[in-house]
Amino acid sequence: MRDFLGRGFRFPLRPVVRPNASIESIPRTGLAWSEGPTQVAQSIWLILATSPGERLMRPTFGCGIHELVFEPNAPALHDEVRVRVGRALAQFEPRIDLEQVAVESPDGLPNQLLIEVSYRLRSNNAIYNLVYPFYLREGVG
Repeated sequence: MRDFLGRGFRFPLRPVVRPNASIESIPRTGLAWSEGPTQVAQSIWLILATSPGERLMRPTFGCGIHELVFEPNAPALHDEVRVRVGRALAQFEPRIDLEQVAVESPDGLPNQLLIEVSYRLRSNNAIYNLVYPFYLREGVG
């Protein structure tokens, strides 16, 4: 399972200090790693947090929801976010089958959308979900 799901740097990047590591066997410092289902969840988060054009060598990578930041919070916006998230995950995350993308605005927070992604890992059919907060107008009460 781990071979298919992969292993990579933890997102966001964080340094690690291993005080008990010997110099010969394990480096004392480095970057934190993640693997398995955690790596997949962090990959999904990274896709949603990246705007197309942000990555120099992969200009199409990302979700495109950040272009919608100043749009009015309406059902049409929720549908557009749902479509963009689904399209990006289908294109950039081959380790999952997307079950559902739900978009809602919490009561009392009209400037925030909660994007709930339900997905199934292809390697073992385990179901997971992730909630990504998306702010339409950050800092506005």
